[in-house]
Amino acid sequence: MSHFSVSFDRLAEAPAGPVRVLELHGELDAHTAPDFEAALDACLAGGDARLVADGSGLEYVSSAGLGVFMAYVEPARSGGGDLKIAALSEKVYEVFDLLGFPTVFDMHATVSEAVEAF
Repeated sequence: MSHFSVSFDRLAEAPAGPVRVLELHGELDAHTAPDFEAALDACLAGGDARLVADGSGLEYVSSAGLGVFMAYVEPARSGGGDLKIAALSEKVYEVFDLLGFPTVFDMHATVSEAVEAF
């Protein structure tokens, strides 16, 4: 079974105001995608639309995991924010890049850079 966790209790300050940082750890796949969806739902329901996905602990992402990112970028943007992706390992970044995510998402090398981009 896949192991995955997401914590979203971290707030960072950006020029535009607070940014919710979601720290992803483990394998984001069909079995674990609902955990990521639940975290994103909770953030958006709580009024947090400025979101950064910290992928420094993400070891693997499947098409189901990528689908979660795609499903939540527009709700974040229509809520006045965005869903930025940061700190991916080279191996995981290659998957995002292969599927054209850098043309849709604001992607950064570090969480700090992503936060400052708001």
